[in-house]
Amino acid sequence: MTSGPPWLTILALLPAVGAVVCLLAGARAAKLVALVVSLLTLGVALSVAAGYSPGSGMQLTEQVRWIKPLGAYYALGIDGIGLTLVLLVVLVTPVVVLASWRDFDPAETGAARVVPAGAKLAPKYDAGVFYALVLAVETCALFLFLATDVFLFYVFFEVILIPMYLLIGGFGPTAKRSSAAAKFLIFGLLGGFVMLASVIGLYGLSAAAGTPSYLLSDLSQLPIGTVTGRWLFIGFMFAFAVKAPLVPLHSWLPDAAEESSPGGATMMVGVMDKIGTFGMIRFCLGLFPEASQWATPVVLILATLSIIYGAVLAIGSRDLMRFIAYTSISHFGFIVLGIFALTTQSLAGSTLYMLNHGLSTAALFIAAGYLVKRGGSRDISAYGGVQKVAPVLAGLMLFAGLSTLSLPGLSSFVSEFMVLAGTFSRYPAYAIVSTLAIVLAALYILITYQRTMTGPLNPRLDVAGEGRVRDLNGRERLAMAPLVLLILALGVFPKPMLDLINPAVQATMSYVGVSDPAPRVAAEGGR
Repeated sequence: MTSGPPWLTILALLPAVGAVVCLLAGARAAKLVALVVSLLTLGVALSVAAGYSPGSGMQLTEQVRWIKPLGAYYALGIDGIGLTLVLLVVLVTPVVVLASWRDFDPAETGAARVVPAGAKLAPKYDAGVFYALVLAVETCALFLFLATDVFLFYVFFEVILIPMYLLIGGFGPTAKRSSAAAKFLIFGLLGGFVMLASVIGLYGLSAAAGTPSYLLSDLSQLPIGTVTGRWLFIGFMFAFAVKAPLVPLHSWLPDAAEESSPGGATMMVGVMDKIGTFGMIRFCLGLFPEASQWATPVVLILATLSIIYGAVLAIGSRDLMRFIAYTSISHFGFIVLGIFALTTQSLAGSTLYMLNHGLSTAALFIAAGYLVKRGGSRDISAYGGVQKVAPVLAGLMLFAGLSTLSLPGLSSFVSEFMVLAGTFSRYPAYAIVSTLAIVLAALYILITYQRTMTGPLNPRLDVAGEGRVRDLNGRERLAMAPLVLLILALGVFPKPMLDLINPAVQATMSYVGVSDPAPRVAAEGGR
């Protein structure tokens, strides 16, 4: 255990303290509390990142015995993969707080809105609860990305469902929010229950080996039989495939995104869903290397299906939030493809893809939220010509969309290219089929932009006496600024993040026992 202050505990608990203060402070003060706390958490995370030494394994470890009969520990640690996702969480949270600043005020200001009577339900709770729930999701996500004990991970894997359920059911825009929240919870609990069977199985194995322990460092040394390991892998993989989500376990996501507030959808897709793909690396590959290789053919088929399926449904989507959810299903397919292609390049690309997807999706959800707040509808056909009256909003919507389709020069391009190149070196057929999604992505982004932003201004957006849809104000632009800058910076200079990621990826590949295939050109030239 590392000596000195427990920085990882401080990092993870700061948002929890902020959530409690938000509930006590009242609706008006809560937003300021949430912003200050989220920025403090960002500061601690950046301090941790500054002191992190790539290639030195798990760092800043904390370990205290928690439940002795179960072998459960309060154990935290951070490596390059975990640090990448921690940085994503602490960057997105203050952006969500700032972007949602006026969303739940009794009388919204800063934009002329065209809202049909009765089109939007009032939130069930006040703004203080919203900000407390956002911080609660943040603290759960941080514990999940830092946990080095399986039981501790499982506890927060289930706990995070509660604040996310309340964000959907309490702040969704229509009467369907309750059913969408219930569907989200049912899928999440189902995945958790299946995973619980594997968690119990690990306890049995460790107890049979001597002293029960849920520490990853102990479990990775257990002699697990082939059949047993495969069954345990299925339990974990099923739960992570629900959370990610992977086709055919994806159907909860479009409904939940459609019935969430923009801030809630950002926390769900941009932050929470990364737990699934992170878990595939940390637990599926880290605990069950043989089973992961055994399951690879099926997982690659499902990942490729997700890539194409999500892209096709995005093209035909009529609801803005549902549209973004379908694009995310496609992108999660790319991430899973890179993980189970089992090459250093594809696995590093998938890890970087998690970060880049979180940034791009946050930008797209927030920009879409600004548009919906002004236009009063999530129906894509309700818009048109917005760039004439709100050019900054239109420009940011286009930028976020281009980042989502992985335009060269923007951050997602680097990670998507690495995933496809790494996959091609071992499984060229899957890489070639998945490349079709690049064309589909250009279609769904440009078609949606054309329908909402170009052409003549939709008359419903310029009703006499209502005023035109106004462009973004200073606060709204400020909320988007960090995302824009990071997407640009990581698009042209991803090296700092790859320097963090690569040593952890190489350690994972070494544990799984897989080496990169020889370059195809060199192999053919040597015949």
